[in-house]
Amino acid sequence: MLMYPSIDPVAFHIGSWPVYWYGLMYLVGFLGGWLVLSLRLRFSDRGITQDQLADAGFYTALGAIIGGRLGFMLFYDWRAFFTDPLLVFQTWKGGMSFHGGCLGAMLALFLCARKMRKPFLALTDLIAPAVPIGLGAGRIGNFINGELWGRVTTVPWGMVFPHAGPSPRHPSQWYEFFLEGIVLFLILWIFSRKPRPLGVVSGLFALFYGLFRFMVEFVREPDAPIGYIAFGWMTEGQLLSLPLIAIGIWLVGRAYCSSRDLVSKEK
Repeated sequence: MLMYPSIDPVAFHIGSWPVYWYGLMYLVGFLGGWLVLSLRLRFSDRGITQDQLADAGFYTALGAIIGGRLGFMLFYDWRAFFTDPLLVFQTWKGGMSFHGGCLGAMLALFLCARKMRKPFLALTDLIAPAVPIGLGAGRIGNFINGELWGRVTTVPWGMVFPHAGPSPRHPSQWYEFFLEGIVLFLILWIFSRKPRPLGVVSGLFALFYGLFRFMVEFVREPDAPIGYIAFGWMTEGQLLSLPLIAIGIWLVGRAYCSSRDLVSKEK
């Protein structure tokens, strides 16, 4: 059994203004993602300039933050949101929804694609391998905040979290960091090093993120006060992951079918 390390959620102060580790993790995620995108542009011609990338990156990050926070309040804590809507601005306390952030980022990318006159899926294929950097950093932020812990367990690495009672729990934040951050990044980075049909990289991101999230939810404590929403085991996170899995399968299948048809026509 492990004990949760005592971590001050405030990293440092600028004057009297506290700077939280949670916010710094998102900054790390965005900077790391920017580095990955810059490398992808440097080593392959995608018809997108650095200025266009900067615009797309900025608006995507903004859409992800706004959508992530709104999504968390609406999906997981809507009662508190309608009681006190100003809670949506208290991002330093944690509480970001990937699914809401994904919707916000997709809307931003759709608008950027229209402005650039580029295919929407071309932009999402470009950006997808950079997203796991932010996801992994965000899970570290969850761990530092001592939130989103796992269910009670007897495994040797079970951890006692300060706000989760005396029983050891799965450190599910680290499971998600490994799967959504490291493994997903490696899959997308290695796969996207060669030219692929339009939409395949985006489809793989949606498919594997949905699968990884669905799996980890079996050992993650259901979000209070929602609990299980179906069958006595399905959580909100699993329900929201099912459309991602379906979209991922559809995008991959659609891309390869279109590519095969194109090759057949050329013959």
